[in-house]
Amino acid sequence: MTDRMRRAVHEQGLADIGRGPDHIADPVDPVPVVNIANALTVFRIILVPVFVVVLFVDGGHDTWWRVAAALVFGVAAVTDHIDGRLARGRGLVTDFGKMADPIADKALIGAALVSLSILGELTWWVTAIILVRELGVTALRFWVLRHGVIPASRGGKLKTLLQAIGIGLLLFPLSGLWHTSALVIMWLAVVITVATGLDYVWQAIRLRAGARAGTAP
Repeated sequence: MTDRMRRAVHEQGLADIGRGPDHIADPVDPVPVVNIANALTVFRIILVPVFVVVLFVDGGHDTWWRVAAALVFGVAAVTDHIDGRLARGRGLVTDFGKMADPIADKALIGAALVSLSILGELTWWVTAIILVRELGVTALRFWVLRHGVIPASRGGKLKTLLQAIGIGLLLFPLSGLWHTSALVIMWLAVVITVATGLDYVWQAIRLRAGARAGTAP
């Protein structure tokens, strides 16, 4: 090999080092299922039965156990925010996380709503409306899953925030204006819950129609 050929090979090697991996031609390591984001999601699922047990200690009317239940609910709700940020920020998005995260959210909210209704803190109408909407949206996601993913909207995130705040306040043994405020927040959450549910239905219809037409909606 001549000196000119050696220099050419050396320069090409340096160029390959500088350009980094080619994500089209080079193999890309898959995201591991066992990661911090998914661990937080699983932790939230585990907290659901813990929350229910703590809430119903002494019939669900003991002040300190109600406070403890509210704290457990708050920790679980915070993990919902953290695991999503970690998954997106660190590139830890997995198929498991996409499925487990909404299941964990609905399990937590559903358990809290049903428990509060059993204790007489929240009317069953509110619980029924929210649960029907959540289960319906989950069914819609599965219905259009092979055509695409319906992203979470800002309205959906606001709905989740209001539900968490309202439930958190109702879990505390509050009375008077504080209790009334919690109920107002829950009814506001119901309004946004229904509105965003209708928006999900519209998005699902558009997604299916676009898939049938062979174009993106």
